[in-house]
This record gives sequence, structure tokens and C-alpha cells, in this order.
Amino acid sequence: MRVLVTGGAGFIGSHVNKLLLDQGHSVTVVDDLSKGHQDSIDARVDFHQIGLENQEELEKILPGHDGVIHMASFIEVGESVKKPVEFAQNNIVGTVKLLEAMKNANVKKMIFSSSACVYGKPEKLPITEEDPLGEQENPYGITKVTMEEFCKLFHTLHNFDVTILRYFNPYGPGELHEPETHAIPNFVKSALTKTPIPLFWKGEQIRDFIFIDDLAQAHILALTLTGLHIYNVGTESGVKVADVVKQIFEIVGYEVPIDDKGERKGDVPALVASSEKLKKELGWNAKVNLEEGLKKTIEFFKNQNL
Repeated sequence: MRVLVTGGAGFIGSHVNKLLLDQGHSVTVVDDLSKGHQDSIDARVDFHQIGLENQEELEKILPGHDGVIHMASFIEVGESVKKPVEFAQNNIVGTVKLLEAMKNANVKKMIFSSSACVYGKPEKLPITEEDPLGEQENPYGITKVTMEEFCKLFHTLHNFDVTILRYFNPYGPGELHEPETHAIPNFVKSALTKTPIPLFWKGEQIRDFIFIDDLAQAHILALTLTGLHIYNVGTESGVKVADVVKQIFEIVGYEVPIDDKGERKGDVPALVASSEKLKKELGWNAKVNLEEGLKKTIEFFKNQNL
């Protein structure tokens, strides 16, 4: 298949590109490099440095593609609180322009990168796709809910094939966000540089950490689907954040101090996926356990100039 990947210079996008290419697909990447990294782009892709606001250019690039994997969005929760207009403009308006460009170019297969944040504070664990979407406590979450709704609307109005993948907590090699707000890369970098590890809620929160290669595979499997589908992508195993820190200490062979950051507004106590639907319908499985994934992540960051 010929697949266009938005945000393909980012952490998840770059892994999805490689997997697509390795499995014989051809890949076009659209990324404005405001958050992504040119170095992360596989040499085998057809790269276009444009933003999603440029609908006219998108309509020139899209014809001939079989589908779009849409991952281009601003993701920093704290930044979204400070810059709600920018987040709405980039994430929501950018998505609508992409969908319109797809409609005009007659490319009607969309795989959308969503987030477990759409569930808000879950009423029960594990979370299933049938659980209600919760109240959002930051503009980032609102943008993800709204982007999902626009994708579903284009399925209803224009017969798009839409698959929404709700990620839990991705991690792995290649995560180079600026600023970095995700737990595992910050923990690993602090451990390797022997600086205090920043920890909110004393690490008592429970999260479902999904290794990047397992997450990437879900996108490729979804390319075969028609109609409208929503899937959680997680390991179905919750782990305390403090226990992740302990595992990192065990792998590197020493401990560093903890920087107790106290409480943080907007955090939910626990997020754990039910991925039963994804397993049953697409044969997907999370293959990399946390220890193995952490070892690979630590190895990657050891090779960076921290």
C-alpha cells in the first residue's frame, strides 16, 4: 500500500514509517518539523516539509495514496494549558483541513492517533472502548476528543474508513521531545546523567506502558480495515510509576536521588487498557515486556549526548 504519514518525523511516526517500509509499503511523510526531527526520517520515504494548515499542498500530495496515518499534533499537556488557541488551531483545525484534503483527493482511509486521555478519570479498570469519555481537564484532551469526532463525522458524511487508536503510555528508543514531558525518557535521562529523578505523586500513579514497536504494529494491522473502528492499545498490565523507577535503577546498577514534585493537577490515579478487542479483531499482541523495553530504551539514551 501507499501510505501518507503525518507527523512522520516524530517519535511514534518514525517507528511506524520503518515498520511500513520493512513490510513492503511505500511511505510519504508530511511534517513541518516544528516538533519532529529530520534525523528521524527514514531515507526511503518521500518527505514533504509542510504543515497541515497548507490544505492546497496536501491536495497535491495525497492523490494515489491508499490511506493516511495521522499523528501530527501538539502533545504537551502543560503547554496546552498555556496555549489553548495554538493547540486548537494546530490539532483540531489541522485535522479538519487534512480530512477535507483527503476528501477532495478521494483518499478515504484514516488511521488516527488518539489517546487514553479521552477517557478522563476512568470509572473502572481496565478501560474498554465502550466506556464513556470523561470530563477533560486540559485543552490537549479536548483536542483529541474533537479530532476523534471529526474523523467519525467524515466516516458518516463521506464514507471514510476510520480506525481510531487510543494509545496508553508509549515509550521506547527515539523519544526526543522538546520539552520532554513523558515519564520514562525523563527517568532514564536523569538516571544516566546521575541527576535527581522528577517524580509526581511519589510515583503512586498506575500506568499501562506500551513499547513503541508493539504500538507501531497496531497501525499496520489497521490498514486492512473498512468501516469505523476504535481500539485501545495497551499491555493490559498496570504498573506503579515508582516501580518503573526501581526497574531502571536495577538495570543501570545504581540509584540516584528522587526529586519529589508533589501533586500535579490533571493526573488521574490509574490508567490500564483492555486491549481484548484489538487482539480479537486484528490478532495484535504486546510482545515486549517492561523490563526488555526499558533495557532497549536505556541503551538508546546511552548513545545520545546527554
